[in-house]
Amino acid sequence: MSSFRRFAVLLALILPALYVIQAESSSSSSNPATPTQDQAQQSAENQGQVSVQARIKARREQRRAAAIRDAYSHTYEIYAGAGYLRFVPGPTLMRLNEYSWDAGFTRYFSERLGVTLDGRGTYGTAFIEPQQGIQPNGPFAGQVGLTKPAISQYAVLLGPSYRFYAQPKFSISGRVMGGYAQGDFTGDMNGYGTLGVLYPDGKTYAAEASILFEYNLTPTIGIRVAPEYLLTGFGSTTQNNLGYTAGIVYRFGKQ
Repeated sequence: MSSFRRFAVLLALILPALYVIQAESSSSSSNPATPTQDQAQQSAENQGQVSVQARIKARREQRRAAAIRDAYSHTYEIYAGAGYLRFVPGPTLMRLNEYSWDAGFTRYFSERLGVTLDGRGTYGTAFIEPQQGIQPNGPFAGQVGLTKPAISQYAVLLGPSYRFYAQPKFSISGRVMGGYAQGDFTGDMNGYGTLGVLYPDGKTYAAEASILFEYNLTPTIGIRVAPEYLLTGFGSTTQNNLGYTAGIVYRFGKQ
C-alpha cells in the first residue's frame, strides 16, 4: 500500500511538470509562425513593386516605339541645304574652299532602308600662281584677274540610304551614291582656256559616301548634318574631296 502511495505522489509531481514542458514546447513552436507570415507579406509587397516597375517600363517602351514609328514610318523625304567642300581644281594647284547648295529626295521602303536621288552645285575660286597661268611676256600679259578664276561643278547622284540607329529625337544613317558630275573650269577665263593648269571642262563620274546625323524638331521635320567623302574624275585623274552638307529634312506619306 505504501508503494502505491509513493507512486501516486510521484505521478502527481510528474503530471504538472509534463504540462509545463508541453506548454513551453507549444509556445516555442507557434512563435516562428509570425516571422514566416511577415516574410510572405514582404515578398508579396516586393513582387507587387517589381510588377509595377515592369508595367511602367513596358509603357515607356511602348511610347518610345510609337514615337519612333511616328518619325520614321514615312514613305517620302525631301531635303535642302548648303554645303562645304575642299576641292583641287587642277593637278598642280592647291586645294580651295567651295560652297554649295544641295537638295534631294528619298523613297523609303521600310523605317530604315531607302533610295536617295541627290542634286548639287558647288562653287569656288581657284588660285593660279602668276608664273603658272600668266607669263609676263606671254599673250595674256596684264590679265591679272586670270589668276583667280571662278569655277563650278554640278552633280546628280543616286544610291541607297540606311538608318542604322533611330531614337524618337535623333537618328544616324549611312548613304552611298554614284552618278555623274559636270565641271565648268573655264567659264571665267574669257576664252583663254585652262592655261594648262585647270582641269578641262567636261563630264565625269562621281561617287559619294556620307554619315547623316539628324535631329528631329517634330515627327516630320528635322535638321541634318552630313560629313561626306566625294570622289570625282575630272581631267582623267581622281579627286578625293572631303566636306559636309547641312539642311532641313521634311518627311511625309505613311508607309
